[in-house]
Parts: sequence; structure tokens; C-alpha cells
Amino acid sequence: MTIRRLSSRTDRLDRSFLAEHLQGARGYRRIAGYFTSSLFEVAHEWLESVADVRIVCNVDLTAEDLKVAQVREARMLGRWNERSIEAESLMNRERYQRLDAFLARRGQVIRVAPDSICGFVHGKAGVIERVDGRRVGFIGSMNETRHGWQDHYEILWEDDSPEGVAWIEAEFEFLWNAARPLPEAVVREVRRRGWRTEVGLPAIETEESLAPAALIESPLYREGMALQPWQQGFVTECLRHYHDHGQVRLLLADEVGLGKTLSLGTAALTLCLLSERTARRRKPIVIFAPATLCEQWQTEMIDKLGIPCARWHSSRKLWLDPEERAISPSGSEHIACCPLRIGIVSTGLMVQPSKEKEVLTGLSFDLVILDEAHKARSRQGYGQQAGEPNELLAFMHAVANRADHVLLGTATPIQTQAEDLWDLVRVLHRGSNGFVLGNELATWHNPERVLPILCGEERVLDLNSGWRLLRSPLPTMESTNEPNARRLFRNLREELGLRRTEHLAGALPLLSAELRDDLETELERVIDGAAFFQRENPFVRHVVLRKRATLEAQGLLDTVAVNVHPDGGLVEDPHRFNALFQALALRTSPDFDRAYEEARAFGRVLAKRGKGGGFMKNLMEQRVCSSRVAGLNTATTLLAGREIEEETEDTEVELAIQTDAERAALVGLIAALNGMDDDPKLRAIRYYLHDEGWLELGCIIFSQYHDTARWVADSLAAELPGEVIGLYAGAERSRLYRDGQAVGIAREALKRMVADHDIRIMVATDAACEGLNLQTLGTLINVDLPWNPTKLEQRIGRIKRFGQTRSTVDMLNLVHQGTVDEKVYERLSERMRNRYDLFGGLPDTIKDDWIDDIETLGEKMDQYIEACRQASGFDLRYSDSIKPDDAVWRDCAAVLARRDLDNLMRQGWGG
Repeated sequence: MTIRRLSSRTDRLDRSFLAEHLQGARGYRRIAGYFTSSLFEVAHEWLESVADVRIVCNVDLTAEDLKVAQVREARMLGRWNERSIEAESLMNRERYQRLDAFLARRGQVIRVAPDSICGFVHGKAGVIERVDGRRVGFIGSMNETRHGWQDHYEILWEDDSPEGVAWIEAEFEFLWNAARPLPEAVVREVRRRGWRTEVGLPAIETEESLAPAALIESPLYREGMALQPWQQGFVTECLRHYHDHGQVRLLLADEVGLGKTLSLGTAALTLCLLSERTARRRKPIVIFAPATLCEQWQTEMIDKLGIPCARWHSSRKLWLDPEERAISPSGSEHIACCPLRIGIVSTGLMVQPSKEKEVLTGLSFDLVILDEAHKARSRQGYGQQAGEPNELLAFMHAVANRADHVLLGTATPIQTQAEDLWDLVRVLHRGSNGFVLGNELATWHNPERVLPILCGEERVLDLNSGWRLLRSPLPTMESTNEPNARRLFRNLREELGLRRTEHLAGALPLLSAELRDDLETELERVIDGAAFFQRENPFVRHVVLRKRATLEAQGLLDTVAVNVHPDGGLVEDPHRFNALFQALALRTSPDFDRAYEEARAFGRVLAKRGKGGGFMKNLMEQRVCSSRVAGLNTATTLLAGREIEEETEDTEVELAIQTDAERAALVGLIAALNGMDDDPKLRAIRYYLHDEGWLELGCIIFSQYHDTARWVADSLAAELPGEVIGLYAGAERSRLYRDGQAVGIAREALKRMVADHDIRIMVATDAACEGLNLQTLGTLINVDLPWNPTKLEQRIGRIKRFGQTRSTVDMLNLVHQGTVDEKVYERLSERMRNRYDLFGGLPDTIKDDWIDDIETLGEKMDQYIEACRQASGFDLRYSDSIKPDDAVWRDCAAVLARRDLDNLMRQGWGG
């Protein structure tokens, strides 16, 4: 039994210790500090022959992070990627290759221990079982790295006493058992870095590799996250159309909360790179979105995908970069000269006469994306213009005719009747040379004729009728994944001599008897209850839909339940709850009631303007219902003679005071708001945070207005000086609070602090909602009720996502008693508790005219739901592309350099 003391000052520790004991050894157990790529770098050759190798490492993950494998992967990768991937891979290529080879042969020999168990692992120790059977323990300061064993000043204590060895083994076994396996994603990243090379765009071998090569090291991936499989799958669908037709014409109708922005953004990048590879004239790529979503689009593209986009500022008439800097001269004509590859423009400019609209209509486009596409629709009602395209739909007809590719996005393709879907598919049809809906005489243009077929109410078994439906447009073999249909489409095209780009087949007598028999067989075939034309039709081919329930069933999304509050049956303190709430609404004070009545009075005065005033009559009610501060700021701005901007379903408008009556109504409103003492919503927030324990669970608090969000954050920061509170808002408006002070902070820093469990309260606006992953928080409070049910789903989607450790999360919706908000919420909540799947979901927006007759609101919503439910035949099957080959993405080693990609995306239109 001996003890040896070694120092790197007098000995090379790798030679004097490792070489002596590890060569030919039987076992190696090591507490190694942080996991790095240089594990085994020094002892690699000696460890190759060691039968039992086990290493436990430290990584700054909490026990909560370790509960969910995907979070464990994301957090480790995110930490690992904080150092330059480019430099790391170049400088340490052989190290990564050796580590990859070792892990490939040995499997899970490395585990990571959470901070909550061991904190930062400063203690470094190990036990070596030598070739002669003797066990040697050692304790020292060196990490399991080349620098630790060869370069740094380190000391080491060697002890082969039974009690010394047993003590180290006990420490090792405790950490090993508390740790979790090294995530597979980390193992794969080791392999990828070992073979990583930077290539130019022409060197990317396949079109399927374009998006992975450009995005594998995007900000999203550097955070340890990834595009979801169904988002990757949408790129697969785009490429399928590109191969088949040379054009892409798709409507993305994924359910709310499944990340359409990233799906469409990734597709935009892919099509942009395809265009560059063909060296065609560089044409505009434009994203049209409602004004409230334009900044969100720009933020998501740069923060997640690393793609800089320009945003057109409707008032200043110029282009802004992601940092809100002007990057073009001012003037409407400059909308035709976007300085970046992708421009984002508000649809509000397209629904009214404008110079920008005139300019854009004259351009030719590489790609046009329309978000919230359901707003492009035929006019409703019975007037002279009923059935005619609204301004946005007419504009989209014009630009689709001049666009190589068209992508539409909406979670609600059907608004009031199933025929609404045709408005959007007809946009796709424009400029498509007939491959979407066929020639002008094709039956697919007629919803009355084909809806019963699509819904399964009518089966087509007659050969002549079937051929009329199939011949125009005749599908390509690649348009379906069903083997029998693929064979039929291939044989039809071969026998008729049709090229892939031809979409009209001849008359039925041109088919051989054998082919007609095959067609009859397919018309009779039913698969999973769906007849042939339910499975094979233009809508299946051009509408991409993935449902949350399907993704949950496939294990791609966790099933997380939601408790909806207020609910007296779910609270710990019913007495305090009843003092705050009456049924679903907050009890109000006489001061609030007076202010609300003044807001209604202002709305009535505003409505007297007639056209242009009616749609604004609820504006002040909504803002007063949001918070005293939001109402007061709006009223004060108007009274001072300044304009406020408001977006309706169809347009953007600017509101300014015009009459003495309006001015007098505002004076009364401001006086009432100034007379309010405490806001009932703040009392409710306090109650749930403290009495119901939501602070301990972590809470995200949403408002649709920045004024309200800032007020909530300021108020809570004043009441909880020791609590770290984040305000997640638009550009330059995010803040961090603690100890009575606040500082500006980048949104990315706030997200990291939430992920690190440093923030338990986050206040956010809807503008910042998309792309915000807050699964470390377990509760959500809606300070105000957006009259847009899909926004409620987007909000809850911030915490109801993979990595959420609670099986049931809690959502509180706050509305005031006796207000229009309460009445809307009563009707809405009834339907939220038992909502249908897609095409039977809630309406995207609660219409103003529904609010006029509040008592019939529930009935009108039911009519909407029923009309959508009838279109359940559109249960489109895209399960084959929900989960594409993950190796194409995660293992992508031929990388398009970020600098090259950035330079490409900074080439303007026509540049």
C-alpha cells in the first residue's frame, strides 16, 4: 500500500502516471469535470484495449432539465455551441474523429451529472484497474483533456490503499447513478464536426441538402434546438413540387402552434438557394403579412434561421433592417428595390389604393408568401359585390400570375363555408399552367360539384366520371405515396406519351383496355375509409396540413393537458377566489364601471362617423378592459391630436379625433380612468402568483398591448424587488427587472435566462410570442382576451411544448365582469373546452358584427364550427413527410458557410 504525490512541475503526468497504469489495464472509472471534445485525446490509444471504461462528466443542467431527453440534448448542445463551431471543427478535426470512433465502438460509456446533484465538478478523481489486477485510485486537479494532462500546472495524489480506492469508487458510483447518458444528439454532433467542411453553393450535391447545409449551424441549431420534423417535411413537399412542375404552389394549413413561420421561412430559403444555383435573374422574394406580424416575421427569421430580412415601414416609406435601421431612401417607389434578398410587406398596403401596391403589381417575383392567407377571400353577404374578390384576394391573383413560386399560410383555410378553400387554391392556380386545378373546364373548379366527393358523401365509381376528374389535372407519379396510385399515374403518362410538365390527358377511348381496368380497380379501392378521390385530388396535393393530434400520436409532440382558470374547483383558497371572481369574470369596482361606461360612450360617438367609424367602436372598450394604463395612454394620445394605428381584419387605419363630441367623450373617459385606484387584474395576478403557488411553477404573463405588458412588469417588479422579472417585447423594448432597477436587454438573453431557471416571471406581448420557448415555466396568465382564438392557442403553445415537465399546465384568462370581454369569453370558453380538429376548429377572428348582437355570438360560432366540420373529408395525409430522414439534417457535414449565406441574403432585388 503506497501513496504517491505527483506534480506537473516535476513530472509529465500523462507519462509518469497514465502510461504506467493504463497500458493493458482492465478498467477505468473517471470523474472528469466538464464534458469536452478532448476526452480521451491523451489516453486514446491506451483506452482502446480497456474493457470497462466509464466516465461521468459535469454539465450545467438542472435536475428538471435532465427529466426530458429532448431538453437534455438541447441544453447540452446549446452550451457546447457557445464556442465557435467553425474554429472548433477546423482546429480539432482529428480529436472529434477519434472521439466519434470510440463512442461508436463502446456505446454509452459517458454520463452527464446535473448541477442540482453535484454543482460544478471541481473534484477530479478516478480508479484504474491495472493489468495485474491491482486497483489504483487517484485524485487531482486535471480535467480529462490534453491541456489538463500535458500543459497546465496540475497536482495528483495516487493511492492504492483499499480504503482509498473504495472511497473514490463510492463517489464515482453516486455520480454515475445520478447522471444520465450522453445525449444521442451530442454523439451525432461529435461525428458531424469530425467531418465538417465548408462548401460553396455549387458544391452542395443534392437539392435535398440545400436547407440543411444552410441551416445546420443557424442560431436555432446553435441553441441546441432544431427545426421540428414536420417543418423539415414541408421543405420536402416544396422540393417534390419543384421537381414535378418547376414551380411550387402550396397552402400550408398546419394547426395553430405548429410553427408555420419557420416552415415557410425555411422553404423560402430553399427556393432562394435553388434559384441561385440555376443562375437565373435574381427576382424579388416577398413575404406579405398583417402589420402586427411583420416585425414578428423579421425577428423570427434572423433570431432562429439567421436570415436577415428587410421590412417595409408603411408610414416612413422605407426599408428597415432587423436592427430597425433605415437601409433605403424614403419614397413609395423604393418598395421595388429591397436592399436584402427577402422583403416583408404589410398586407394593409394591399387592401387599399397605394403607390406601393401599384409598384408591386408590376414586378415579377421569384417567390411570394402570404401569411394569414384566409384574409384573401371573396366578399360575403348579398350585396352587389358579393362573391367578388376582396382587395387582398384581387391583389394576390395579380402577383400570383407573375410569381415562379407561391406559398400561402393559414391555420384557418375555411372561415365560414367550405367553399372558402377555393379562394386560396385559386390563388395557387394562377400562373401554374394548369397543374393545380386543371384547365378551365375541369370539374375541380366547381366546389358544389366536388365537395360531396371530397367529403366522402359521394363515391365516383363510373369510369367516364372518374376519368373526367382524373384527366385534368393528370397527377404525376411523384404526387402520391400510395403504391397503386403511383403505378397507375406512371402507366397513364407512359401510354399517353405525356411529359411530366403536361397536365391534360386525352379522351377515355385513348386508354388501353388494360389501363381502363386498372382505373376501375383504383376507383373501387378504399383505404382507411377513404375513397380514391378523397385521397387523390388537387386539394390533397396542394394543401399541406398536419394536426396536433396526429403529431402527438406519433410521439413527435408531448401530450400536455391544460387547466383553464378561473375555476373555483381548482383553487386552494375558495374564499379569496370568490372575493375576486364571479364565475368566469373579475369582480369590478364602481371606479372601473364608470371608466368602462365612458369608454362605451366614446365608442358610440365614434360610430356616428358612419363608414370608417363603426369598426373602431370597440377599440377603447378593449383597451380599457386590458388595463387602466392602456386605456389612459390611448385616450391621452388621441386628445393630444396624435393618430393611433389600428389593424382590422381587412385593412390598417389611422384614428384621430375629428369632432368636439369625440373630444368631450375623451375628456370624460380620462377623468374616469384617473379616478381608478387599483386594477382588479393586478389583484388577480397577485393572488395566483402567491396564494395558488404559480410563482414557484414559473409564469408567463401575456398582453396584446405593450402598455399593459409594461405596466404589469413595472408593478410586479415594484412589489417583488428580489424577483428577477423579464419583459419580452418588440425591438428595443425588452427589459430586465431586479431590486427596483431595470435595464434594456436583448430578447435572446431573456430566453437564455428562462432556460437557465434564472427568471420565473416573464411578461410578453403577442408581437414577441412566436418562437418563444418557455417550457421551463408551468403557468400562463392572459391579462387581456384577444378577440382572436388562434392567438390564445399560440400563447399557450409557449409552454405547452416539448420539454414541459408538467403533465398539466395552467392558463388563467382575465376578463372584467359586465364587459363585452366577459360576454365574448363566456361563449368562447364553452367551445374551447370541447373544440373540433381542423376544419372544425374555432374561427380565426371573432367578427365585429358578431359582437354587435352578443346574445347570438355562441350561435354564430356554432354555425362556423359546423360549416367547417362538414369539410372533414380534407383530413389530408402528409404523415409520410411529417418525419423526413433526420440524417439529412442532423448529420449534415457539408456546410454552407454562414458568411457566404449572409452575403447572399444581403443581395437586393435584381442585384
